[in-house]
Amino acid sequence: GINAEYGDYFKQINLSEMPPKRPVAAAKAGLTSSSTKIQSQSKVSRRGKDDEDSRMGEEDDEWMQQKIMMKPDDQLVLTAEELKEEFTRILTANNPHAPNNIVRYSFKEDAYKMKMGVDQLAVHFSMDGNMLHKDSDEGRRQLARMGLGENPSEQNVEEVEVPAEDDLEADADGEEDKEAPKQVPAAKPAEAALRNQFNYSERASQTFNNPYRERGTVTEPPPRTNFSSTANQWEIYDAYVEDLERQEKQKEKKKKDDDKDKKAKQVVIDAAPTDEVSRIAKPAQIVERMVNQNTHDEIAQDFKYWEDISDEYKGNEGTLLPLWPFKSDKAKKFTVTAVHFNPKYDDMFAVGHGSYDFLKQSTGLITVYSLKNPSFPEVTYTTESGVMCLDFHPEHPYLIAVGFYDGSVAVYNLREKTNEPSYLSSAKGGKHTDPVWQVCWQENDLDNQLNFFSISSDGRVTSWCLIKNELHYTDIILIRMSGEADLDAEANMQGMGMDLACGTCFDFHKSTDYLFLVGTEEGKIHKCSKHYSSQFLDTYQAHHMAVYAVRWNNFHPRVFASCSADWTVKVWDHNYSEPMFTFDLGCSVGDVVWSPYSATVFGAVTDDGNVFIFDLAQEKYEPICQQSVVQKKKTKVTHLAFNQHYPMIAVGDDRGNAMTLKLSPNLRKCLKEKNYSKENEIAKMEKLLELVREPTAK
Repeated sequence: GINAEYGDYFKQINLSEMPPKRPVAAAKAGLTSSSTKIQSQSKVSRRGKDDEDSRMGEEDDEWMQQKIMMKPDDQLVLTAEELKEEFTRILTANNPHAPNNIVRYSFKEDAYKMKMGVDQLAVHFSMDGNMLHKDSDEGRRQLARMGLGENPSEQNVEEVEVPAEDDLEADADGEEDKEAPKQVPAAKPAEAALRNQFNYSERASQTFNNPYRERGTVTEPPPRTNFSSTANQWEIYDAYVEDLERQEKQKEKKKKDDDKDKKAKQVVIDAAPTDEVSRIAKPAQIVERMVNQNTHDEIAQDFKYWEDISDEYKGNEGTLLPLWPFKSDKAKKFTVTAVHFNPKYDDMFAVGHGSYDFLKQSTGLITVYSLKNPSFPEVTYTTESGVMCLDFHPEHPYLIAVGFYDGSVAVYNLREKTNEPSYLSSAKGGKHTDPVWQVCWQENDLDNQLNFFSISSDGRVTSWCLIKNELHYTDIILIRMSGEADLDAEANMQGMGMDLACGTCFDFHKSTDYLFLVGTEEGKIHKCSKHYSSQFLDTYQAHHMAVYAVRWNNFHPRVFASCSADWTVKVWDHNYSEPMFTFDLGCSVGDVVWSPYSATVFGAVTDDGNVFIFDLAQEKYEPICQQSVVQKKKTKVTHLAFNQHYPMIAVGDDRGNAMTLKLSPNLRKCLKEKNYSKENEIAKMEKLLELVREPTAK
């Protein structure tokens, strides 16, 4: 049997390391050598165990010793609260060495600008490289160069000696028997495989830096003179006296300038409302309208509901019912030279004030009234020259084109709270040399810029274009007394303008925008075109005296009406040289206007204070209404305007007053017809023309 002293050794032997069992005969043959080897190993294991026990004892002695805390001499002595206090440190990715005040020159803004974004990236290591696909031509060449091709040559098998493990059957003297070395073929080296089999290339580019430009100039140095003098006491005194006098003069000049500024500021302060007044301006305006509505309640009721019952017994005749009078203290000394309703706001109309008397020219006035407040104008503009005409823009109702007696034209903006015009012509800008009798807005030009036309006594029909803050003019046509239009500047200069006719009025066709009519002081009416500036399309020997107004019909494209100081109103077909209708009103006719609701109704005003309403479909020879609308006999009615929506008209007189009148039912019968339409109105006028037209009159 095996001795008990080998028990501990067998406990430490791993069964997996036991050698395989051998035959019994072989075991008996090597029993002596095996037992001797086991005894030697038992002694070695017993000696190693004693060394390990002694080492464990020393380690236990070290743990048993007392630990001594070693403190440096300069260590701070902190209390428990200070030791528990936490100090927060925030780590950021910002580069502490990166500058934060880099300035770059901006060529766009022509100034130095601080660069806000600073690169915080710090590169510690960078290496450029590339990767190739192993199946590419370059990859195969590199593999072949490295000896790692697809078909590597067979390498020689290397013989490596592998030592055998120590056998347990060793000699007792400690001699170890080793097995003979075995011949084992070496493993083939693994092929170096590329991780990424896709082509990869790293590219970088740098933008082109614009070269810095430096511009310098050398100026001539200022001239230098050497001055030397001896300063005496009286010279110093004289210099001080001169300096004091100069200072006093500067103070006096500054005082005068301050006084002028104060006066100007006082005028502005007096003219402009204070903050307190402006704060309650809108509520006060609403209250004022409410008070006026209560005061003129009867007129408001008549305006909305009144219908003249007596029209049923008058046949075709009608009447005009006076509504609100519009007066202003500033307009008492002026003559109403223009009346025009706003195209968008039916309750608003503008009145121009000036004078037709050459010897009584002074300033002018523009007033804008509203039917909601007949006691005071909504807007008032005071002008340096008398206002002769005005016109609202059809698409921008806040713009008013105005013509003055001194030949200038202007554009006012109702939205601006200033008394000055937004655009004003000047002598350098081609203003007229004589009074401007009429202005008219037209459609935007090819550059989509606002423009309007004007006519003056100097014989020019001019187009004005609103470009930025200036008015740019273009002469469309020059009216000559010889009957030919001309734009030849040299001929005009040679004749000194004596051959130019005086234009008094004009009107543009409602559908054909290039066609327009021009009335002259000689009584002629010229049919002109914007495209032909050298000649007239046709000339009508219309009147014996000055033509005051010419109007195209709002419905029929061939019909227009004219009035003159020769007491007549005539209705024309522009294809015929003779008038279709002629009416003698017995006094100078100041204005004629077609109604916006019928092709056969038009109105006229005379200097004797009467208003005439004609309806050619009802009466071809007499007016259906003739009524005096002034209180005094010598008062003249100068202008007339129809409202686009309401059955009413507005007239102005030579005393600066405006009056609104309502049309009775007989004056607007066409509105009650069942088949009322624009086509029917055109057919109605065409039927009248066929009745009065003569074939040989053309």
